[in-house]
Amino acid sequence: MAGINESRSFIPVRIAVLTVSDTRGLADDKSGQTLADRITEAGHILAARDIVTDDRDKIRDTVLAWSRDKAIDVVITTGGTGFTGRDVTPEALEPIFEKRMDGFSEVFHRISYDKIGTSTIQSRATGGVVNATFVFVLPGSPGACKDAWDAILKGQLDYRHMPCNFVEIMPRLDEHLQRGKSAP
Repeated sequence: MAGINESRSFIPVRIAVLTVSDTRGLADDKSGQTLADRITEAGHILAARDIVTDDRDKIRDTVLAWSRDKAIDVVITTGGTGFTGRDVTPEALEPIFEKRMDGFSEVFHRISYDKIGTSTIQSRATGGVVNATFVFVLPGSPGACKDAWDAILKGQLDYRHMPCNFVEIMPRLDEHLQRGKSAP
């Protein structure tokens, strides 16, 4: 069964939070603050936090810069996952995913369905790996951020979580880069 193995030591993870919004600032960024609070309450390190407008280049450039920063292990974005013309976060980030994490989206939608029913189909939450950094793309509502953190990310970003977790595989996320792209 899944759960916390108390015989293992907790390892803090360095997490950056990016809010994608044309209308929010740090003072009224409820979704970003929800994530920041949960990250620090869990014992992790809030390594960076920023807000960018719904602009593909700005979103991509910020995530790429953070993914190259050795002081950041995980990037969580919030906002821009809907269907309106300004919602471009998946379009900005999925093309740079070296590996896509389909299971994250599927589990997120399963959890969301239990809370909001079929309205979950209005989100394009996604996840992947960029430059050996986990990237999770969440909707821009505090409720969706709470659901994703509490039900998925909190456990998967805890080294003590069994039977497996993201922390124990972090050192191996760049194996394909070390082998070279032409290696089988």
